[in-house]
Amino acid sequence: METQRGDGGSVDPDGPGLETLAPEPLLTRDYETRPALVYERLRQQHGPVAPVDLLGVPAWLVLGYRESLQVLQDDDGWPKGLENWRARTEGRVPADWPLGPSLEVNHILIQGGPGYRPLRTAWDVALKPFQDPRHPQAKRLKSAVTAYADELITLVGQGGKTGVADLSAQFSRPLPLMVASHLLGFPGSQGDDALMDMWRVLDAGQDAEAALERLLATLAELAALKLQKPGDDFPSYLLAAHPDLSLDQLARELFMLLGMTSDHVGILISNTVVEVISGEGSVRASLSAGMVRESMNRVVMRKPPLVNFVPRFAARDTPLGNYTIRAGDPVWVSPGAAHADPLFADHVASGTTISTRAHLSWGAGPRQCPARELASAVAAAGVGRLFERFDHLDLALPADQLPWRSSPFMRGLRSLPVHYDLASAPPPRPWADDPAPGVAEEVLPDPSARQRSSLWRYLTGLIRGGR
Repeated sequence: METQRGDGGSVDPDGPGLETLAPEPLLTRDYETRPALVYERLRQQHGPVAPVDLLGVPAWLVLGYRESLQVLQDDDGWPKGLENWRARTEGRVPADWPLGPSLEVNHILIQGGPGYRPLRTAWDVALKPFQDPRHPQAKRLKSAVTAYADELITLVGQGGKTGVADLSAQFSRPLPLMVASHLLGFPGSQGDDALMDMWRVLDAGQDAEAALERLLATLAELAALKLQKPGDDFPSYLLAAHPDLSLDQLARELFMLLGMTSDHVGILISNTVVEVISGEGSVRASLSAGMVRESMNRVVMRKPPLVNFVPRFAARDTPLGNYTIRAGDPVWVSPGAAHADPLFADHVASGTTISTRAHLSWGAGPRQCPARELASAVAAAGVGRLFERFDHLDLALPADQLPWRSSPFMRGLRSLPVHYDLASAPPPRPWADDPAPGVAEEVLPDPSARQRSSLWRYLTGLIRGGR
């Protein structure tokens, strides 16, 4: 007996299961260099949902826009939570699976079950002061972003008023980490060592495991500090909204904010810069008209930083695309592929001033990213200040030769080499219309403390090494 699909077609409920399909590996060299071609090949072979192999573990990859919405908007039918993963429960996921550690940290991005809703409510409450532009904390954050951006650009300028810089290493990656340190309420530059460890974790090098241990220990210490002495920062607000959180749970949530938001924002900044200075007409026009947010919106449709979301799991045998997804099968929604689906791409008008907001870069449905406004505001302020401070920016490599780094989740540039001309004098900072008292003085740490920090020594070393 066949089951009707949402598009009027049908699937065979007795069709092949995931384990019998011999799925092809997804994370190949082709995927790292040109993921769009891999997505399209899978779409041609399987339709809007394809079986793939993720480093030895089979999973379903959702390529279709309509199917992605179907999964994202139905939290009951496609829940998160590793406890829903049948193969894991049955012991068929290898203990040394490379993606295991990143999925085992049970924070808001991963968590399912009854604990999610109160945690999400607490996140929304804790983030509101930073995302509501009328709130003093949001104004203070905007001032902080501009001040940190100026600090980084001034450091680049120490290499000369004209020169070559890597805007990924020297601007796009450190800026959101510095802002995240501000959000977490690290005293002075104390959080800089944690920021360097976050980089090591994200880059997944040989020292990543040790860096993760140090980072979680540091965040646990910070959580204990905020429990004893709350401040005007995210961990204090989260504790106030969810007093039952243990210090270990709070540390995991802070890890998620520090890692996910910073990497996402850093990639978004770099991708926006590339789109603007590589000469794409509509994006350049948007930026010149002061529409930084519109430029970023166009970029996330073409090159979303988060190309594959963390897995969900079928609550029951469910038709999706040309297959029946068995209960407990892992399903990874790919906004990177969904944005290329003709159902979506063919209806995006390229010549309009305002582009569609129907993209999936921040998710959809009840689990849409809680920090999407915060991340967008930080990226927009950073990109805006960058183009205010430089008279000229030009890619030092052809756009199609820029080196990319891909992971199962993110896709961003390894480096962003540019030729630059720094403006003779920095324009005045666009402080908030009604800043909180002492904003400008509070933003930057003591210069001598900054010079002693590992982050600043690293960034200074890049300037010296480039001379």
